[in-house]
Amino acid sequence: MAFRSLGEFLTDLESRGDLLRLRDPVSRDLEITEITQRVIRKDGPALLFENVTGSSVPVAMNVLGSPRRIARALGGETLDAPMDRIARLVRLRPPAGVMGALKDLGGTLQTLETLRSLAPKRVSSAPCQETETDQVNLDSFPILRCWPGDGGRTITFPVVVTKDPETGESHTGIYRLQQYGPDTLGMHFQIHRVGANNYRKWCARGERMPVAAVIGADPATVLAGLAPVPEGISNFVFAGFLREEPLELVACRTVPLEVPARAEIVLEGYVDPSERHLEGPFGDHTGYYSAAEPFPVFHVTHVTQRRRPTYLGTVTGKPPTEDSVLGKAVERLFLPIVRLVLPEIVDMNLPPEGLFINVAIVSIRKAYPYHARKVMHALWGLGQMMFTRYVIVVDEEVNVRDLSEVLYRVGLQADPERDLELVHGPVDQLSISNPVPNLGGKVGIDATRKRPDENFPRPWPDEIRMDPAVISRIDQLVARAPALSFLRDARTP
Repeated sequence: MAFRSLGEFLTDLESRGDLLRLRDPVSRDLEITEITQRVIRKDGPALLFENVTGSSVPVAMNVLGSPRRIARALGGETLDAPMDRIARLVRLRPPAGVMGALKDLGGTLQTLETLRSLAPKRVSSAPCQETETDQVNLDSFPILRCWPGDGGRTITFPVVVTKDPETGESHTGIYRLQQYGPDTLGMHFQIHRVGANNYRKWCARGERMPVAAVIGADPATVLAGLAPVPEGISNFVFAGFLREEPLELVACRTVPLEVPARAEIVLEGYVDPSERHLEGPFGDHTGYYSAAEPFPVFHVTHVTQRRRPTYLGTVTGKPPTEDSVLGKAVERLFLPIVRLVLPEIVDMNLPPEGLFINVAIVSIRKAYPYHARKVMHALWGLGQMMFTRYVIVVDEEVNVRDLSEVLYRVGLQADPERDLELVHGPVDQLSISNPVPNLGGKVGIDATRKRPDENFPRPWPDEIRMDPAVISRIDQLVARAPALSFLRDARTP
């Protein structure tokens, strides 16, 4: 089932008992954050705050803060189906013989045809433009102040649309927007993001960059704005691909951009290349406040919206948070793309405790000397994986999501003198441990079994394993002996 709007999705969640309406008055300053964080820690429902002090617009929170809701947003009960669709999209293996070539060609043509059929549809009128005004007053919206030390109220979950002035290709990204005044916002483009690259190109031309910020898009469009979409594929096409139905786009009223037609609120305006303003501090996904730094200023010159819009927000902070749940979903969805580049990878885990960009655990089918190091460097060269501070590589049979097993392998099988790969390079702009912003060290840990051709002269010992026949006999004994019933879920590894 494709959800064409935020409202459709909220209605579906409510019908499934996964949406809670709060009618008591709640402040947009800190109180919505505190309630939302408590609900997330309990894996609770999506929230709709219907009585927000200072605004007539209801606030939807924790909408994608559970794996079950993310799966539902993509049309299923699990992420298996969208993962399979992405795997088919990126499967570009050489054909095996004539029949293999024909088979692969058929699959490729089918995938290309699917992408063509999911190209966005342009419409001339849209729900997101039911009302509009040039008299911009951002104070009328329930923009949140999430944490006590924040530099101000901030739009936390916008889908920001920009355009490459050289190619004309549009891009969407989730960039926070701190409110400065009734019609100005801070544009928090981190320097490594596509939006920031587009901004630099507009600056080089000495021209204002047109911007549209969408608040309350359909869930697939929000996910596409978060995701590391493969190069050459539009975020809007990818949103259609995720929901298996084309996204409707409408031309903005005052800027040369297109936005999702069924969005709730659209802020139109520009960023001037000569203007920057201090943005932050802000309570971020690290669990710390980000430093106040100068960022571009987004001048909002026109607002369009539904007659009765819903404001979509989120809270970032130390996990568990909604963005930590979303990060795990993105990890699973894009594993097929990582395997396209590194087919030796069996599985990957970006644990929430590592904030998804700081720690990566990968299992590989090791085939040659220093294979683990090849994987480390390839990951550091792969999109946003360049930010990963710690890459741990284990053998294929290790469960990368069992942190006890991973630490066991690191402590036993990695020699600090020879199995650490230390490099320097770009790190996340919000990282706090590196003395110089955006630059820092990274380390790879080779916790695989070592081979003789890796200059390891000692024979690698055999692991302790119980005789399978004994395991089978004891399983049968446990099954029939009441005194041993408590052992039915226990087995020697």
